[in-house]
Amino acid sequence: MSAARTPRSAVIPVVGGPNRGRDGSREIPDATIARLPIYHRVLGQLAETGTSTVSSEELAQACGVSSAKLRKDLSHLGSYGTRGVGYDVRFLAYQISRELGLTQPWGVVIVGAGNLGHALVAYRGFASRGFAVVGLLDSHPDVVGQRLGIPGAQTVVRPMTELESVVSEGGAQIGVIATPAEAAQDVCDRLVAAGVRSILNFAPVVLSVPEDVEVRKVDLAVELQILAFHEQRRSDESHDPKDPSFDSESLGEAINA
Repeated sequence: MSAARTPRSAVIPVVGGPNRGRDGSREIPDATIARLPIYHRVLGQLAETGTSTVSSEELAQACGVSSAKLRKDLSHLGSYGTRGVGYDVRFLAYQISRELGLTQPWGVVIVGAGNLGHALVAYRGFASRGFAVVGLLDSHPDVVGQRLGIPGAQTVVRPMTELESVVSEGGAQIGVIATPAEAAQDVCDRLVAAGVRSILNFAPVVLSVPEDVEVRKVDLAVELQILAFHEQRRSDESHDPKDPSFDSESLGEAINA
């Protein structure tokens, strides 16, 4: 077993384009992969408004990146733009969805039916992006048997004893852990043993998984702390020590606290 880690790049099949490996695949940087869903979402919005073509500058601005970065990201997928015309919106959206594996449905099983699990199973964006919640499990007897989610498409909470059968019957390829930290590793081990190789972890703990298992961690507290860091930096810059209003005694108290 080894701790979850983030590789420098991932191998994603690419049709067309230079620098392909013998198996037809290329290595795409993780940073690029992280931006592809943003490009896909914005292209979808453009398609809904009837936009047929978009320039790299327009698309980059809508996505919040530089046009040079966008062009470099898309170059990893192949050459889909036309000089002087731009990108065909629907065609590029399809190519990105194909690279992301969104042209086929993916079964998702959620473990933990608390407030977070409840919110996740009720999220309407899963289906539109190619994900189907095929199971929701919890160990609390008061929760098991409840119907949660979107009216008309609710999911019955199953007991943890049925985790393996839920994964098998639903064809779940992705597991979502929304449990307390102390239960997360055991849940992870059972998901892996059941054949799940992709896990989204909301529990505030680092999971130990085999090398062939991909774990993405979502820690809202960490994200808030990062924002707090930037807020503190702005605050520090506005209280320059050279500024007469700067209180050096308060700084000393903070250091010695």
